[in-house]
Amino acid sequence: MDAYVYEVARTPRGRGSSKGALAGVRPIELVGHVLAALKERGIEPAWASDLVLGCSTQSGEQGGDLAQIAAVHAGWSGVTGATVSRFCCSGLEALRVAAMQANAGSSAGEGLVIAGGVESMSRVPMFSDRAPWFADPEVSETTSFVHMGVAADLVATLEGIERAQLEALALESHRRSARAQAEGRFDRELVSVGALHQDEGVREGMTAEGLASLEPAFAALGAEQGDARCLARYPELETIAHRHTIATSPGLADCAALAVVGSRAAGEAHGLEPRARLRAFATYAEEPVKMLTGNVEGARRALKAVGMTASDIDVFEVNESFAVVPVHFARALDVDPQRLNPNGGALSVGHPLGATGGVLLANALAELERSDGSVALCSVCGGAGVTMTMVVERV
Repeated sequence: MDAYVYEVARTPRGRGSSKGALAGVRPIELVGHVLAALKERGIEPAWASDLVLGCSTQSGEQGGDLAQIAAVHAGWSGVTGATVSRFCCSGLEALRVAAMQANAGSSAGEGLVIAGGVESMSRVPMFSDRAPWFADPEVSETTSFVHMGVAADLVATLEGIERAQLEALALESHRRSARAQAEGRFDRELVSVGALHQDEGVREGMTAEGLASLEPAFAALGAEQGDARCLARYPELETIAHRHTIATSPGLADCAALAVVGSRAAGEAHGLEPRARLRAFATYAEEPVKMLTGNVEGARRALKAVGMTASDIDVFEVNESFAVVPVHFARALDVDPQRLNPNGGALSVGHPLGATGGVLLANALAELERSDGSVALCSVCGGAGVTMTMVVERV
């Protein structure tokens, strides 16, 4: 694939609540901050042919083809924009669109594509778009909709993953995120917004005893209808063990993350040196009630496309879409825990839905360069079983 990454920049992840550091910043402004940073780093707007944004909840301040309006608002005249949604995988989908444009030579010859995503969960809450999957009773019934947290508990029950394992992962996620911040591992990629210079959300003093005292977060949702739908699909189970708490669930977050993608010729035309090559993308649809385990098959497909196995990967950035996801992924593919999310993840610093794919790419490149690694795999699973995986090679 003739698709290269020339630069990556992202805002910090702010807590996705009214008290979060980025709650007063509109989504269009988050994108504008990153576009301004790319310009400061030598990427001229005239070089870009397209801006592709992943965004999961495309309503209100995130509606109306936000990518096109963000380009105009930021003064990037002549740049067209497209906003795409593949639920939590939206950012990876935007990167795939950019890679396909570069590979097909459709990015206006010497043009570069700016791709990534944005999500302001403090301003445009998840589910606020009232989409039919969860808001239309007939569609919800025929598709056996369950909340993602209930699905996480279903996977933990099916796979025999105990609560202590989930909480150990959460503790490690916070420890690794705190270490990454203290050592400035993401300084090259981060774009400060106001007084926020690092990812928000890492908690000091978290203990195993404290986590063990938390109540299950999704038992009430399960009792409403989710458990019944899970048990109807998996009759071998007698009950759903609700093991995830607020600490082992991903934090809501506000963020924008963008990459500059183009062919080798496009980069050379503007005197740019690539940081990485986008080698392959793979999608997979998991059974929609279980929904959160499809990144295992997606990873297998992506690895097959590049003739590699899991042992060839130096860094795995697997979104912590509930603690059970990386635990199951590592077990299924026999992944060394030291190579999996080495600088923490969504359990500690949040999951900004449509921006997460761009964040994982930025984090993967930062870690490959820090550790002198060669290849990273980024993977996200999302609602109704959608999953997406990307293989990135440092150059």
